[in-house]
Amino acid sequence: MLNTYQYPEFPYVQSQEQNMKEPVRHKVVVVGAGPIGLTAALDCAARGLPVVVLNAGHTVSVGSRAVCYAKRPLEIWDRLGCAAPMVNKGISWNLGKVYFKDKLAYKFNLLPEDDHKMPAMINLQQYYLEEFMIDCCGEKGDLIDMRWRHKVISLKQFDDYVSLSVETPDGFFTMECDWLIACDGANSDVRGMVDGAFSGQFFQDRFLIADVVMKADFPTERWFWFDPPFHKNQSVLLHRQADDVWRIDFQLGWDADPVEEKKPENVIPRIKAMLGPDKEFELEWVSIYQFACRRIDNFRYGRVLFAGDAAHQVSPFGARGANTGVQDIDNLTWKLKLVLDGKAPLRLLDTYNEERAFAADDNLKQSTRSTDFITPKSKGSRFFRDAILELAEEYDFARPLVNSGRLSTPTPYVKSSLNTPDEKPVESAMAPGANCADAPIEFEGQDTWFLNCIGDDFIILVFGEAPGVLSVNGVGIDARVLTVGETLLDKKGVLTDRYDGAKGAVYLIRPDQHIAARWRAFDEAKIRDALARAICQSS
Repeated sequence: MLNTYQYPEFPYVQSQEQNMKEPVRHKVVVVGAGPIGLTAALDCAARGLPVVVLNAGHTVSVGSRAVCYAKRPLEIWDRLGCAAPMVNKGISWNLGKVYFKDKLAYKFNLLPEDDHKMPAMINLQQYYLEEFMIDCCGEKGDLIDMRWRHKVISLKQFDDYVSLSVETPDGFFTMECDWLIACDGANSDVRGMVDGAFSGQFFQDRFLIADVVMKADFPTERWFWFDPPFHKNQSVLLHRQADDVWRIDFQLGWDADPVEEKKPENVIPRIKAMLGPDKEFELEWVSIYQFACRRIDNFRYGRVLFAGDAAHQVSPFGARGANTGVQDIDNLTWKLKLVLDGKAPLRLLDTYNEERAFAADDNLKQSTRSTDFITPKSKGSRFFRDAILELAEEYDFARPLVNSGRLSTPTPYVKSSLNTPDEKPVESAMAPGANCADAPIEFEGQDTWFLNCIGDDFIILVFGEAPGVLSVNGVGIDARVLTVGETLLDKKGVLTDRYDGAKGAVYLIRPDQHIAARWRAFDEAKIRDALARAICQSS
């Protein structure tokens, strides 16, 4: 099979500590250098935390694998300084179409409004994504220590650190860390080392991924077919990646032989039936997958913290895997930094499990619903689904019921113990627990974006009368005050509209750019109380 991408190889380098008599203690060690582990490394570095990344291999992921990256992870990567090359190389899209047999049943727009910096979604091969992130890690100097061909063999936990046995080409050595972040995938070795329970369900179906290189004038949209003429009684997905690579997913059914179905002589006829016999293309990568919806019982085991597929696994419909994992790290790292700095109690890290397990359950629910719609388990379910698809061609009420994979959106932490409940209603979607919406603004004389302006600290956003203070200090935390109309300008009025600022509103924003509290007027005492609650310092 043709592969146009040249996989980089990263050298194994022996570290000084491998020859030391006593183990070296590190603040943070990350296991796994996929998108989630690399996000963890970059976020630690952004917060001034030195981190060591251990990866058993020495290159990026083989094959395009995860290809769809949603707006919120792109915003997080933008804060970390690596989103620009992703967006420039990737294929941005907002529109999707769903077909039933040979007719258009439904179409949708993921981002129907303007004035967002990041697109709703980009399609980009995972190997490109990882290479961009590794390059970014290399720019962080001593803050990120990438160690290739380092495999964790075992670990032992103590009250205040973790001891790791690591295998390298030069043999074994022992290292220690205050905290270990496990990002080593769905088959996580680290999860087994702590006896972490990983429960859920496997789905009795198989799908074929075929990445093909071809010149095509199809629009940059996501196309999904239910029961198309060229692949009867099954489903097919088509969307474009970089370098004229197109991803095609064929539902095969549980009885399909995965070994036989991967053979080019069986893959190529399927693609020709779909594209037409005269369409020229070359296979780049083929894979067969069966999927599951599962999660770990606790995202924190002592001083071992789990993220990404090591913590949860979902079906690929809806692009919820890597996108959710990036948000795991966004939730975790600011809390870890405060605990390591002694500014927050250890129990703040328990809210990582509280909030991200809640998000994982939401994603598992959405993913399971998508799977049940795409692969009906009974004749009755199939009849119901097909009826919805037929009605959707003409009737608006049926279209929201069409589920070809509810695409990834952030889960608001609406039940989080870190939230301060509303006193008076603020008429915006920016409720406690929600992630902040972006908007174009002017800051320090420059046109920029709101999310770039607030960065990764606690922020107090004020509409209306200025409070006359630059920051509020509560329980050892400084929250910077940004006043709309003074500190920053909202020339287009988009920020004011999205945050209900015309009537006056005040928001306390967490370092992960989620809302912790909101009020109708500035009150320093209430802000201090909300700050204390947001870092588990309140009684």
